[in-house]
Amino acid sequence: MRAPLLTEKRARSLRRAMTPPETALWTRLRARREGLPSFRRQHPIGPYILDFYCARLHLAIEVDGLIHGTGQTPVHDDRRDAWLRSQGIEVIRFTAADVLKDADAVAHSIWTLVLYRTR
Repeated sequence: MRAPLLTEKRARSLRRAMTPPETALWTRLRARREGLPSFRRQHPIGPYILDFYCARLHLAIEVDGLIHGTGQTPVHDDRRDAWLRSQGIEVIRFTAADVLKDADAVAHSIWTLVLYRTR
């Protein structure tokens, strides 16, 4: 599914301005292992931009900062996740604090899931 042009432009901008947790996780996800699917960063899909996306597995990885627990953001996230599910995309969320605390552990859990799904 193609994203609207403005969403694609915003995704390009977000790739240049990734948050520290996103950067920490991206350095681990982009060094993919032989035979395993790759991830894209700040991938536009429909009206949304996914932090990380594995097209082969229809899997989105989101890194949620503190804002995701306040105001209308949880409602927006639920609506977004429901739309993504309707497109056949599973969303897995990690907190930014967990990524900053141990990015290797978060990446390991993602690769374990990817390995399980590619068997």
